[in-house]
Amino acid sequence: MAAIFSHCQLSSDPSSDVAACLSSSSSICCQNLRRSLRFSGAFDARRAGFQAIQRRISGQAFSATSSHTYAIDGQANSGKKDFLHISDFDKATILKILDRAKEVKTLVKSGERTYLPFRGKTMAMIFAKPSMRTRVSFETGFSLLGGHALYLGPDDIQMGKREETRDVARVISCYNDVIMARLFAHQDILDLAKYATVPVINGLTDYNHPVQIMADALTIIEHVGQLEGTKVVYVGDGNNIVHSWLLMASIIPFHFVCACPGGFEPDKETVEKARRAGISKIEITNDPKEAVKGADVVYSDVWASMGQKEEAAHRHQVFQGFQVDKALMQLAGPKAYFMHCLPAERGVEVTDEVIEAANSIVFPQAENRMHAQNAIMLHVMGL
Repeated sequence: MAAIFSHCQLSSDPSSDVAACLSSSSSICCQNLRRSLRFSGAFDARRAGFQAIQRRISGQAFSATSSHTYAIDGQANSGKKDFLHISDFDKATILKILDRAKEVKTLVKSGERTYLPFRGKTMAMIFAKPSMRTRVSFETGFSLLGGHALYLGPDDIQMGKREETRDVARVISCYNDVIMARLFAHQDILDLAKYATVPVINGLTDYNHPVQIMADALTIIEHVGQLEGTKVVYVGDGNNIVHSWLLMASIIPFHFVCACPGGFEPDKETVEKARRAGISKIEITNDPKEAVKGADVVYSDVWASMGQKEEAAHRHQVFQGFQVDKALMQLAGPKAYFMHCLPAERGVEVTDEVIEAANSIVFPQAENRMHAQNAIMLHVMGL
């Protein structure tokens, strides 16, 4: 044991200390080196030397977001990027991410498999709400670009119940380079981001669904030609999808209309935020037939989301007249596309005829979840 410890004496050169540790066959040597550095008060300087050695070994530069700075006092790393709300970014950044999504999509669909920016990186995916599209699109996308994604289902963590969110955030940050979470309460994603020391991506909360709307924007750009100046009409419940569309409308100019029954309007503060921005034309109406006229896109979602199924029977009565059917699409005009974030209840909020029509872009929209999310991950990870 004495012989082992003799290799761990600190020198004045941190790089040489680390190099000696790396060349040693003993993990005990490395453990004692780290312990000695930490208690000597020189841990931060020595860690820089350690990263310099790693860069020379790997031949790749480490981004600031890939360094797991553990926050003992619970304060968030102010230098990291999160993707929690679309309105956290300016127009130029959103458009840059969407352009990146198109580029990466082209690479992926061409069969190109040498572009691996996530190689050696891991992502923790926290699911309080299960989802096929969110899991498959994130996991597949991260894997195609070289990374490894870990699925943590509703019973794996029970964040906020079995363990406090701040503890979960800091522990998971120790093991992973990025966190994606699909949760119920919006405060949970805010708390997760506050205490995590790696980027956090909002995969959905009851308040908003930013990654979905980024995929939607990408789809509209591909089919209409641009998002700016288009008329997007949402028909249904004023839910988290609507909130994210409103936040998008606060930074990119287009005409957004939400047609919903009385009492099911979107959050008033979010509507006012979008209007105060003075960027887009915002309308909230109870008349879907008038709303869809001249639309470039008619958008629908389920009337009762996960966690609202006990209200389904009541909502089906209240939402009569808000089904997107052939007649409503004809009012929109021959150039209008139909979009739906899925899963759809065919025969309820949308007819089978509409979802299978030639102007339905529902499935390209679903595919674009992966491509938009890849671009978002590249952005927040600084790659």
